[in-house]
Amino acid sequence: MPPHFLRPIAAPDLHSSPMAFCENMSQSCNELMREANSYTYMELLDKLNLWTLEERRNHSDLIEVFKMAESPVPLAKFFKLHTDNRTCGHSFKLFKHCCNCEVHRHFFSERVVNRWNMLDQDTNICKVYKWFQVKIRN
Repeated sequence: MPPHFLRPIAAPDLHSSPMAFCENMSQSCNELMREANSYTYMELLDKLNLWTLEERRNHSDLIEVFKMAESPVPLAKFFKLHTDNRTCGHSFKLFKHCCNCEVHRHFFSERVVNRWNMLDQDTNICKVYKWFQVKIRN
C-alpha cells in the first residue's frame, strides 16, 4: 500500500457536517506531514516523481527560448546568435558571453545558453510547442 501522502483524498461524505469534514481533513494533513517529515527532500521528489527546483527552472527557461524563437520578434533581439559555421549540433546556437560579474551569470540570457546549445537538431527545429516539450523532457 502506498504511503498516506500518495493516496488520493476521498470526497467528503455528503451526510457529514462541514465541521466534521474540516476536522477529518486537518487530521489527514497532520498524518501527511508526519509521513513527509520522515523522508529527505530528494526521497520525496523520487516518490512523488517531481523535478528539483533547478530542473523546473531549466525546463521553463528552454520553453521560453522556444517561444521567443517562434515569435515574430527575431531571437537575435534577445541573444547573440553564434555565427561560426563550424558549430556541431543544430544551426541556432547562441553565443555565450564571458561574464566577469557573478550577478550577470544568473541572468536569463546567460543561464539558458548552455542548455539551449546542447539540444539536438531534431529538438531545435520543432515547430509545435507540445512536441518541443516532450522532446526536452527526455
